[in-house]
Amino acid sequence: MSYKVVVLVEEPVTSWDARQIVALHADFSDPMHYYVLIPVEDAASRVEATIGSLAASEVMGTAALYLDENDLERVHEEIRAASRQALEASVQAFKEFNVRVTGEVTATDPLERLYSLVQECGAAEVIILTRPHLVAEFFHVDWTTRARRKLKVPVLHLLAQSEPDWESEVRSQNGDDADT
Repeated sequence: MSYKVVVLVEEPVTSWDARQIVALHADFSDPMHYYVLIPVEDAASRVEATIGSLAASEVMGTAALYLDENDLERVHEEIRAASRQALEASVQAFKEFNVRVTGEVTATDPLERLYSLVQECGAAEVIILTRPHLVAEFFHVDWTTRARRKLKVPVLHLLAQSEPDWESEVRSQNGDDADT
């Protein structure tokens, strides 16, 4: 039997983040199994946002932007490919620490897929790894708050970060910032 953890992320998991997550379970006797869930960016929203930001250019007298179906499909494929690459990088980051890991990309609402995945795999825990979203967190509409309301398993929110530059950190603590 393994201890199952679903990890919902909004961007690829770095080696540093994977190390931190795996370290949380270092003293568990059961083997670990991590399920990485990455949402696909919505291509239509991305195109609409781009067009919306360019719509202001009409007021300024620039030509309008029109996308045909081929352009839209190309954008969709680029987004799907980027999501697959993000998933592969995330799974690889966990594999560096010799843990069992599987993953998937979801085009549906990330929280709805999270809820169903927790049920399907029998997860004992959920970790949500995001960038800081102060406004969403303040109004309690962020993924973590919403997941905690619905799920009956512990939900931990971690902030994604890249590995710190320890040499710079030591220099700044020693007051040796003159060379930077």
